[in-house]
Amino acid sequence: MRGEHREYNVRSEAVKSLCRIMRDGKYPNLELGAAMGKAELSHADRSLYAALVYGVCERALTLDYVIANLTGRDVGTLDGETLSALRVGLYQIYYMDKIPPHAAVNETVAASPARSRGLVNAVLRRALREGSVLDIPDGDASLLYSLPEWIVDLWHRDYPDDADALCASVNRRPDVTLCVNTQRTNAEAVLEAMAKHGAEAAPNAFFGDMIDVKLAGVPVTELPGFENGDYFVQDAASNAAVRILDVRPGMRVADVCAAPGGKSLAAAIMMGNSGEVDAFDIHENKLGLLRSSAQRLGIGIISTSVRDARDKDCGELRRAFDRVICDVPCSGLGVIAKKPDIRYKSEGDVRRLSEIQSAILSSSAELVKEGGVLVYSTCTLRRAENDDVVDDFLHNHDDFTADTFTLPHIVAASCATFMPHRHGTDGFFAAKLRRIK
Repeated sequence: MRGEHREYNVRSEAVKSLCRIMRDGKYPNLELGAAMGKAELSHADRSLYAALVYGVCERALTLDYVIANLTGRDVGTLDGETLSALRVGLYQIYYMDKIPPHAAVNETVAASPARSRGLVNAVLRRALREGSVLDIPDGDASLLYSLPEWIVDLWHRDYPDDADALCASVNRRPDVTLCVNTQRTNAEAVLEAMAKHGAEAAPNAFFGDMIDVKLAGVPVTELPGFENGDYFVQDAASNAAVRILDVRPGMRVADVCAAPGGKSLAAAIMMGNSGEVDAFDIHENKLGLLRSSAQRLGIGIISTSVRDARDKDCGELRRAFDRVICDVPCSGLGVIAKKPDIRYKSEGDVRRLSEIQSAILSSSAELVKEGGVLVYSTCTLRRAENDDVVDDFLHNHDDFTADTFTLPHIVAASCATFMPHRHGTDGFFAAKLRRIK
């Protein structure tokens, strides 16, 4: 009974969270953090809860296809609680081979609304009778990977040699990468502390001052060294954009779309906490998070200001910076594995982004001194937001030129596209531009 009660709580919490995500448009990571803070869950429970919520968000398109086949009904006719319960149950049956079938059915039925337990029970038991292998039409990558068709088509058009691998990569379970605060410690010391704590961690394949950690439902804030400011969360590809910038002690650096602040923090550490980093963002509340992170890390050279990066009237900031980080708002298609809800963005909304990105890049160029460097970056895999924006900028700005750089595992070039399946990082794009006059 003790185990059954625990299992029931986890599935019930997952159903509730999925309803809130679906009904209120809440971000899964924020919902998980809030729910875990309220619910009394063990480490194992947290892992299962996170796996269910993230897993259902990842596989919703495929699960809904199965639900429609098993019920003979349009999923739009089901209420949110019933649909979430069916998704949770079927996700366990099809994607979680360590969950016993009886637990997947019985405990999910118990977590369902009373009015629809009969339906949930019948559907899950039919799924078991018909086998735990999904019947997906051959060649249907959208259903196989639970990706909207427009993303599948986009990747086949933009990255034909990598499209299939990219589609498969969105449902992997990436490690969390930590950038070590080398002003206070080193990677070896952090790895040693993680090992003593029982956390599974390893050196990052790209950079020696970064480590990869498997969190398994444990918040990063609970890992050893977090409160001491020994590290902060940042993917290696995002960190690479700052390395491409080539910052040095004493420089003045601008981060024009700074929140949540990883690039500002990385730049300040690479500068030895000497110089000035001006972090701008349009949202004051997000800048507050950056200030808190800088204080935790003991970084004193970051100043924050509210500013719209599209604003061409830069006043005294014009040509005031040695280096400018231009990490623009984007469709986020490179981080679907970490933020599964991104896949459900509207194609129409995504199409409008390149105009905003071009405006931000053009305005940010006004901040760069002669001889200074600007790095344009996104966490998406879409040429219209990446290569095309940069090409258009260079065509219209003869005062800038593409500048080459080298990185581990990256051949010398003026831009780089990081692929999850090739580099083990987020999908990411970065281009180095230098003002020549």
